[in-house]
Amino acid sequence: MSTADLTAADRAADGPRLILVATPIGNLADLSDRARETLAQADAIACEDTRTTRALLDKVGVSAKRLIACHDHNEAQSAAGIVKLIEEGAAVALVSDAGTPAISDPGYRVVRAVIEAGLPVTAVPGPSSALAALTISGLPTDRFVFLGFPPRKSGRRRAFLEPYAGLPATLILMESPQRLAETLDDAITVFGDRDAALALELTKAFERVWREPLSALRARLSEPPRGEAVLVIDGVKQARERRNKYAEFSKAPARD
Repeated sequence: MSTADLTAADRAADGPRLILVATPIGNLADLSDRARETLAQADAIACEDTRTTRALLDKVGVSAKRLIACHDHNEAQSAAGIVKLIEEGAAVALVSDAGTPAISDPGYRVVRAVIEAGLPVTAVPGPSSALAALTISGLPTDRFVFLGFPPRKSGRRRAFLEPYAGLPATLILMESPQRLAETLDDAITVFGDRDAALALELTKAFERVWREPLSALRARLSEPPRGEAVLVIDGVKQARERRNKYAEFSKAPARD
């Protein structure tokens, strides 16, 4: 494609900026052509773990890139350096170890810093374990709340979940295999035995999705499962039924 073929938006997107690039959550084929091209053309790539990102770049044929460590412990400091790079004319890509950056991963502080500096921010959308789990859960998708990783201690975890107990929206949580059984115990205590779905190793060879009440999911876990888990929990049924009941008034009257 020649420069003349580019739209004004395309040409504007080629300048100094921050680009959030979604990377595969398991299946390497999920890296889009646009994402690969963006990573190849970026002047620098900010990432959680430079080793993980370097391995990804090697697999997709992108080399000789400046990598900037940007993780939970140094994000504020990294953000200042990234802003400076963009001000100096660089296009900086931001990735997490897997999935969409800034969604339960580092990135929010970088985005805020770049925006506050008056610099462009854009995104190359792609894989997201939270949305993938929601869409295949079989639970309502019209309203949902992403809660990320809950606290590690049971008491704090229950307190974290309680504000959402009466919400008429599907809930999405991330959890490690080691804490999954305890989180299910606390979810049952707080929410009752609601319908749910547990997605494990999404997009990988051993992907599994169990669609059962919370108690049935808990009964499966005699030992920690393999792979990171995404837990999707139905919202308050009664509230959904009340909304549907009122929706009847908007229907056209029956004809004879």
